[in-house]
Amino acid sequence: MSNASILHLTDDTTPGGVMRVIDTILSSKYLAKTGKHQMAVVENSNLTLPNGRVDIIVSHLALNWRNFAARARLRAMHPDIPMIHVEHSYTQGFVAQKVFNKTRFFAMLRSAFSLFDRVVAVSNDQKDWLIRRDLIDADRLSVIQSSVDLSGFETLPDLESDHRVFGLVGRLHEQKGFDIAIRAFRDCCGADLRLKVFGDGPMRAELVELAKCDPRITFHGHCNDPLEPMRSIDVLLMPSRWEAYGLVAREALSAGRMVIVAATDGLKDHIETGAIDVHDHSISAWKQAINKAAQSLDEGSHSGRSDTAQHVAEKTRFEHDWEECLSGL
Repeated sequence: MSNASILHLTDDTTPGGVMRVIDTILSSKYLAKTGKHQMAVVENSNLTLPNGRVDIIVSHLALNWRNFAARARLRAMHPDIPMIHVEHSYTQGFVAQKVFNKTRFFAMLRSAFSLFDRVVAVSNDQKDWLIRRDLIDADRLSVIQSSVDLSGFETLPDLESDHRVFGLVGRLHEQKGFDIAIRAFRDCCGADLRLKVFGDGPMRAELVELAKCDPRITFHGHCNDPLEPMRSIDVLLMPSRWEAYGLVAREALSAGRMVIVAATDGLKDHIETGAIDVHDHSISAWKQAINKAAQSLDEGSHSGRSDTAQHVAEKTRFEHDWEECLSGL
């Protein structure tokens, strides 16, 4: 296995969780012992493999009907190469919010998953949904929660500020539910409260317009350094309408920040490690959660960062789980 050539395919190199997870795999000294990990970028569904030996293919590609033929061609051209697909995107929440013809959509997923020897879910909730919808047999499904190097987050000092600072971190897109958090924050009293929004995306103008009457809300754009937002917030808000895992929650917990998540999809995985859940997406529920967190900060009752050893163990588990998944092929 140590001599295996493992090729990771991606069609999305925009800054975000998927690329950071792939970079973590490629740079892992532990996983280097399992083989040589490389990445190839797929453009316009051109799935021609690069020159050289390839022993295992790992797909981080988007799945849909438009590119199904290209995925099927790849399988047909390389019938003897084991193939793994990592499902970074689709969840129960996504289907509920964005899919009109669910029968057709589920048929696409079953057909696409059948092309692969193994499918990796990035959260336990996603795994349970895939099995519950009979989209893949349980014996062909693994769970490997997304991870990156958390050491920088674990050593961040606590925020020292005269303000109680909440943060939204991620793409400014309908998925993330930042509009919910901004509306809820506007309804909260407290001159020392702040809401910082880190990220960029198609909803930027709409969110800026929504927040412009409240000077406590500021926009800081995309940060190339993922540590930067955590340096300046006390509480991370994640009111996502759907979310396969939510890597930023894991980072914030490692940094000792309070994390408040919607009880949606893979965000549920973080509740077990200290995140506070909000059971619906109503403005009133998020206002109540923000006020309660602000009071907790004021009283100094937040317990701070989780056990560092736990996060080190979790990072090792990510690498170990990938080694087991690859060795199983």
